[in-house]
Amino acid sequence: MAETELAGKVQEMLNEEKWTRTALANYTSSSLKELDTLIEGAEASGGLDEIVVLCEEHLSHTKTSVIALYIAGIAGLRKQPADESYLVQLLDLFAEGKRGNLVEFICLRILDFGENRIALSRLAECYEEENKAEERFAILERLAKIDYEEADVVKLLAERKDKLGLRDEAIEYYKKALLRYINKGLPTNVREIWLKLVDYAPEDIDYFFHVQKKIASLISPDKAAVLLMDLYSHYKSIQDWNTALDILKLVIDYDDKNPAIRKELIECYSGKYASHSRLADYLKYSNISQSYRSLHEAMDDFEKHIVFDVGNYVFHRTWNIGRIASVKGDEVTIDFAKSRGHKMSLKMAIDSLMPLAKDHIWVLKAIWPKEKLRDKVKSEPTWALKIIIKSFDNRADIKRIKAELVPGVLSTSEWNSWSAKAKEALKQDPSFGNTTDEISIFIVRDRPLSFEEKVYNQFKAEKNFFDRVVYFRDFLETGDFESEYFAEIFGYFQGFLKSSQEMDELSISSYLLLKDFAAKHQRFQQGLQMKFSELFTSIGDPLEIYLRIKDADLRGAYVQNIKNFIPGWPDIFIEFLPYARSTKMIETLEAADQSAKLKKMAMDVVENYRDFREAFIWLVNTMRDKPWFQELGIVREKIQLTLLHILDITYKEIDNHKDTTENRKVNRLVQNILFKEGVLEKFLLETKVETIERVYALLMDIKEIDPSIKLDLKHKIAEKYPTLHFFGEEEKLTVSRGLIVTAEKYAEKQKLLASIMEVDVPQNQKEIAFALSLGDLRENSEYKAAKEKQDELNAQVGKLKNELERAQIFDKSTISISKISFGTKATLVNELSDTKEVYTILGPWESDPAKDIISYLSPLGKKLFNHKAGERLSFSIHDRKFQYLIESIEAVEL
Repeated sequence: MAETELAGKVQEMLNEEKWTRTALANYTSSSLKELDTLIEGAEASGGLDEIVVLCEEHLSHTKTSVIALYIAGIAGLRKQPADESYLVQLLDLFAEGKRGNLVEFICLRILDFGENRIALSRLAECYEEENKAEERFAILERLAKIDYEEADVVKLLAERKDKLGLRDEAIEYYKKALLRYINKGLPTNVREIWLKLVDYAPEDIDYFFHVQKKIASLISPDKAAVLLMDLYSHYKSIQDWNTALDILKLVIDYDDKNPAIRKELIECYSGKYASHSRLADYLKYSNISQSYRSLHEAMDDFEKHIVFDVGNYVFHRTWNIGRIASVKGDEVTIDFAKSRGHKMSLKMAIDSLMPLAKDHIWVLKAIWPKEKLRDKVKSEPTWALKIIIKSFDNRADIKRIKAELVPGVLSTSEWNSWSAKAKEALKQDPSFGNTTDEISIFIVRDRPLSFEEKVYNQFKAEKNFFDRVVYFRDFLETGDFESEYFAEIFGYFQGFLKSSQEMDELSISSYLLLKDFAAKHQRFQQGLQMKFSELFTSIGDPLEIYLRIKDADLRGAYVQNIKNFIPGWPDIFIEFLPYARSTKMIETLEAADQSAKLKKMAMDVVENYRDFREAFIWLVNTMRDKPWFQELGIVREKIQLTLLHILDITYKEIDNHKDTTENRKVNRLVQNILFKEGVLEKFLLETKVETIERVYALLMDIKEIDPSIKLDLKHKIAEKYPTLHFFGEEEKLTVSRGLIVTAEKYAEKQKLLASIMEVDVPQNQKEIAFALSLGDLRENSEYKAAKEKQDELNAQVGKLKNELERAQIFDKSTISISKISFGTKATLVNELSDTKEVYTILGPWESDPAKDIISYLSPLGKKLFNHKAGERLSFSIHDRKFQYLIESIEAVEL
């Protein structure tokens, strides 16, 4: 049927409906199916938009037209994002008219286009009225999956599962309901479900600990404390004293004034330490039962004392590891390796000793044979990780783990291979988790985490938005989108779309991330109603947004959406290119016949290379064979000179500590192209003599370039052009802001740095850890001494690293005896005393004046440098006159 015929037919139907005042009772599902057939025909012929306009105009004066509402509503579902507003009006009409069958029909039609909260809710109501319990609850389960705020429905599902005897499924729904009621701030509902879960799943202690934090934050700390006491009662009844104590300590953090808590605390300590020989003494000493004593201070005192019992291990900063031999009255006897039977008062022991568990890594290193521990660590990385992490209050990062193993247990090379396995275990093994406040700190879990819990905890601990994006993608691998963990992660990104007026990089990244996710999982599309073109209009600076998006995939999606939905995309791409340096963007512009814009962009980069250094390097390195680039006529000499100039600029800015990291990166890029890839050498050996002179002169002016590189180029050019004279290159080669050193001294400095990093620094870290355990830092001489040592070590490490970074290893094959230079021995006649003096010229690291080895940077070395045999020299240093005849110059054996 032609478009005009369809439009005419729809107009007739609308007029007939209006004139005859067709009653709601006259409509059936067959009537609506006929309208579906008409809509499909209109869409196939391209006339759907026209009849939608007719319907919308008709609704402006006939608001209850079933035909117009249905056609415009179904057409609205086909839009992106979908618009079900007309169909909602129609649902209300049929619901008021008690036409449940048509309400059901329309709901199912909406659901043909994807999950929809309104359609599912109305359909569930229909089935409830019709007493279709199975169908109703099936729909409610679908609703619970897409509506993360709905709590009553989830509770209803939990109660039904419970009634059917499906306990595990009921528990999962109760957990979801609990979190949703917490988010709504409904304490009565929260307590009801909390008690149900304490009854059904008390062993899921991590869940309860996670939930209580939300209760304290979103409802009140008092409510959290009351609920925790319900959980505490369970663990007390089964005499799980460790967990009971953990719960009590949380309660005390919220409410430390409750006198009943003291009684419970004493009961828990008595249960946990029932076999301890000094339990009663330490409880009395701590005054836990006395209301005048701060509960936190009393607990601290008790826990400091209770670790002192026969057979336990301790650490002393001087005597290292010891084992408690006896505790009698106020006297403790400890067996240290170098001081057996050492006695001290209990108070002194508490102040100066660090208690250690029997499986503390320091204890194992002290009592196990080294080979046994090494083999155990290498063969069982997971065991080693658990031992080390638990040794430090169940908190350790990779740096701490390495400090405990290298070099005492593993060598540096063994660590490199072992650490890869360890990092994989920390990521994948459910026994490990992260602290909630720092992603780099690992903990050992009492109860293994599921993969989704592990990723969720990592997500919460991570503070950086774009690192959280990575964890969101990791979570998607589980496919469990019904989890409340997923709801919270999803809601985090959704929140950026709800809160932002002007789109920033976090808002646009959230949109792109969720858009990609919703494209693969249609039931989530409903929550993503905005269009990229609409969002883009509220972006202040598209380039700034691009630069601030720190995720490669999201950057790519941002660029692709601009290409797909923004009419002026070529100009935006051209603006991005000097910063994006994207071959794909170049190819897209080429395919769109935008060569003229590409050439203009390239010329802007070439002319403003100081501002676009990386862009210039990228263009000449990867685009030089493109036809549009070759049409620019940029000669090779200009490219080489510009690259050398960029090298010079970066050296100077590095010296001035300006954008050091970025400049070093650019510097390395240029050096790789010019020297490692041999581009400069190839050019110089293929070009004209006058060009060589110009380029080589600039090369010589850059004092920081390795002299051996310059000499090597000089020799190769001289082989091809023997008559070419390199004006002034000898003098230029001697000046460098780097530090020329011998390979032997360089290796010696590296060894010294390694020793400090692998031996001295870990030992100092142990001393600081011990000092911190002693408490009050204001009066802590051990801590001050350890920190002073740390500052000293840091200074040494910084100095060595700086020197090694500046060092240029001298190539002994380049020694020249034509002049006094590095690696030569000069015999001088002192014309003032008529005696001979022999000096070896090396660097500051090798300098030994007592053996007549002087640095080329010393005052005397500078005066002698670059002079030839037979020359007479006269100069003063610090008002002392020198007068020499250079008798001979010879090479030094290096």
